[in-house]
Amino acid sequence: MVLRGYVPTSEETLQTLAALRLQSLNSDFSTHAPFPRLEELFPPHVLHARLPPPPHRPPAKCRGARLRVGLLAGGLWGQALAKQRAERDQRLRGRLREEGASTMAAIVEKWKLLQGMGRPEAMAAYVALVREWPGFGSTLFDVDLHASPVGAGPQHLWLGIGAKAVSLYKPGEPEPLDSFCYGRISSFGASDSSTFRLSVEDRDLLFETSQVDEIAQLLNTYLTSAGARRLPRPQDPPTSPPASEPTVLPQGLCPTAGPWQLRPPVSSSHS
Repeated sequence: MVLRGYVPTSEETLQTLAALRLQSLNSDFSTHAPFPRLEELFPPHVLHARLPPPPHRPPAKCRGARLRVGLLAGGLWGQALAKQRAERDQRLRGRLREEGASTMAAIVEKWKLLQGMGRPEAMAAYVALVREWPGFGSTLFDVDLHASPVGAGPQHLWLGIGAKAVSLYKPGEPEPLDSFCYGRISSFGASDSSTFRLSVEDRDLLFETSQVDEIAQLLNTYLTSAGARRLPRPQDPPTSPPASEPTVLPQGLCPTAGPWQLRPPVSSSHS
């Protein structure tokens, strides 16, 4: 999750996590120690984010303009554009290598400071840093929220399902945009094969996702493990629970780590 950018934190902390992983793998710093590739220690997207964005190419305004562009692209102008793109790509690759070397040097300096730390201590320190994120222990799903103002497009979010609440995160942001404890959820389920519906009090949230079944199963798992009633599906009539039944799930630990499916559970093996 750390390497894929699913644990939002500062770059300084990401470097410290990488150093702790090196200490766990190789013990104390040594020039003879085997070095993993940088992408096995540090999120590649952070390095790519430092690069300048590609130049904006204005769209052709009419069919005639597109036709002229097509004709020119097949001649000398097209060759010149291809050369410019190749030169730009080469500069970007060089810049990426420089950023990678600088980041690796910073990680190594932090690794040297960990001399004498054993593997269990390094692993514990790694997990302790990741636990500082409020969403630690949640299972994250990539979703597109369609409960937006009229005329607005879908909003890409992380749907985090934890032991006590369901939360919505803007990708890369540490704090949730909104969070719903299970007592506020009146129903949930599939509207169709790619749309998940979550009813929270007087709101209906529609999420487009390829993992409708996984989301529903995980919600049911948390409810079942807490001994709470199963929430009604949208097609089922809601029922009122007895006053003695709990509506808030107890705090749980991380879900068991499983294969990566765009929603990796947080576990002690974050890298």
